[in-house]
Amino acid sequence: MSTRAERIKALHKAAAERILIMDGAMGTEIQNFKLDEAGYRGTRFKDWHRDVKGNNDLLALSQPDIIRAIHADYIAAGADIIETNTFNAQVISLADYGMESLSAELNLAAARLARQAADAAENKDGRVRWVAGAVGPTNRTASISPDVNDPGYRNTSFDELRAAYTEQIIALIEGGADIILIETIFDTLNAKAAGVATLEAFDVAGVKLPIMISGTITDRSGRTLSGQTATAFWYSMRHLRPFSVGLNCALGAELMRPYVAEIAAVADTLVSAYPNAGLPNAMGEYDETPHDMACAIEPWAKDGLVNIVGGCCGSTPAHIAHVAEHVRKYPPRKLPQIAPKMRLSGLEAFVAG
Repeated sequence: MSTRAERIKALHKAAAERILIMDGAMGTEIQNFKLDEAGYRGTRFKDWHRDVKGNNDLLALSQPDIIRAIHADYIAAGADIIETNTFNAQVISLADYGMESLSAELNLAAARLARQAADAAENKDGRVRWVAGAVGPTNRTASISPDVNDPGYRNTSFDELRAAYTEQIIALIEGGADIILIETIFDTLNAKAAGVATLEAFDVAGVKLPIMISGTITDRSGRTLSGQTATAFWYSMRHLRPFSVGLNCALGAELMRPYVAEIAAVADTLVSAYPNAGLPNAMGEYDETPHDMACAIEPWAKDGLVNIVGGCCGSTPAHIAHVAEHVRKYPPRKLPQIAPKMRLSGLEAFVAG
């Protein structure tokens, strides 16, 4: 079993040689187990004072075998990078279930489960797999008022977000994460709080891990929910010097391509993309087959747009296996030479000179 320092070195080497594969949706796989309220509670939380069904992050404690098995399925499908089951595992989102006090424990447990699955695979075949500590956007936004009658109102603050994220990320590091993945970013201010928290957590833990940044273009407007274009989003986050930047969620591969291409043209770091399995149907389900999704992603690899690909909502191990097969023959995207200039961002990008 490799050390974290060895794994990080291997990550940079592998990324220079091939397109890396991320896993797919966690929620899709959890739904296959058809857990009821008692299933979510398990033994430890059987007397919890609120309903907990739907709190997928809790399963790291109440149903660890399920989460470990899902990680193993994605590894078997060809995933190089598996994400911890911690998308909502910070105090802000956990408040919906009255479980704020469990944040650190949940992240620690979830990271350890992913680490166990990754290490088991490495011990079996000698190939390193990497654990990405998943840091979601929370269920609040620091840039937009939730009250249409009070545009200046905010239901969270930068410091509240930063504190919540710092606790989460310290636990992810302790649990064995190799990468910190700030993902599904709909509000760049939330993400900037997560970025500050990540650097603070590195100082506390005495380590420096690769950072992956993944935004979400919410619709065909080509903008995040808080209004930024893909390029402006990158300019807002590039100070973190991330291992990769890219997009996930909201759109299927067909609709996501122009925005992936936009980032690929301006980012002097690796580009990641893990789209949904198409757009949800009237029942909220995803109809895009593994073959269809792979065929939509393959041109990205062929045209040199991506370094890391995977799947988001609706994707399964079968989707990831097909994607891995379709992109295997293509080299990773080469980093462009970006001339030094002053680059600023509001809702639009601005380049001086």
